[in-house]
Amino acid sequence: MCSSPPNSSRLIVWLQGITLVWMLAECGVSVYGAVTAHSPALLAFGADSFVELLSATVVLLAIVPSFPLTRDRAARLAGILLFILAGVVALVTLLSLLYRVKPETSCSGIAITLAALLVMPILAWMKRRSAQQTDNRALAADAVQSATCAYLAAITLSGLAVNALWHIYWVDSAAALLALPILIVEGRRALRGESCGCC
Repeated sequence: MCSSPPNSSRLIVWLQGITLVWMLAECGVSVYGAVTAHSPALLAFGADSFVELLSATVVLLAIVPSFPLTRDRAARLAGILLFILAGVVALVTLLSLLYRVKPETSCSGIAITLAALLVMPILAWMKRRSAQQTDNRALAADAVQSATCAYLAAITLSGLAVNALWHIYWVDSAAALLALPILIVEGRRALRGESCGCC
């Protein structure tokens, strides 16, 4: 297993520490909002936050010398997590449409997705730059997930806003479905350890 220089390892730990703290908050608020407002889009967004928590943990474990996890394997695991997320989004959305779940307005959901639109592109850019400097494929894959989180935040926020203004129940589920192609494409890129062109 390749080891990173001490300074680059500290930078990765710092970036992933920020990610873990933010994702804990984002996941908690999103899942709470999803349950109270019956929102599939928020549940999908919360699932993304949970998957990114796991991804950040994988990247941290990959730089621990005593932990048997190579960078390539960590990058593959991060990519697989994106495909798991796509499955969760598809299942939740289809069940919501099938049972005609009518989500309520979620102020907390609107606030957290708006905050994610500000935070995640910056975090994705910092991770991508650090991954290029340290040749860390796992961090590059994790940067993809951070960028994907920003896309999902934009899609989720759009669905929540339309539902809040016009009370069109299926728009929330449609917003969740729009995330699927993004997740699949970014999952393939993450498996190859590529950073996305947008972050």
